[in-house]
Amino acid sequence: MFYLAAAVSDFYIPASEMPEHKIQSSNGPLQLSMKMVPKILSPLVKDWAPQAFVTSFKLETDSTILLNRARRALDTYRHQAVVANVLDSRRGYVVVVTPETQSELVLTEEDVKKEVEIEERIVSNLTSAHSKFITQQAG
Repeated sequence: MFYLAAAVSDFYIPASEMPEHKIQSSNGPLQLSMKMVPKILSPLVKDWAPQAFVTSFKLETDSTILLNRARRALDTYRHQAVVANVLDSRRGYVVVVTPETQSELVLTEEDVKKEVEIEERIVSNLTSAHSKFITQQAG
């Protein structure tokens, strides 16, 4: 199983393009040009570990597009699961999306008081999905 943490950012500035010294404000407004962080999900699924159970993450700020984006990732990369969450509620609510299922994982107020973390629910859900995957692969 691969459990790929969400990217810190989808963009970066290559070291070769970083200024050597402080950028002076007297030079006027600043314009940044950033490169896309290379996507590793496609080669991981297709070439490096085609038999593995692969889980990715999809974080959005707009809940209305979250599930469509998660399903699009599954269609694009052909992996097994996406942990989809919205920035504002990411510590208490996620949806685990697979090609066949969609499971909402929610922490209650009591869970929060007991200091339960959403990751416990995610790992439990994915462990179950992984077991099914292994059984299907063996059969």
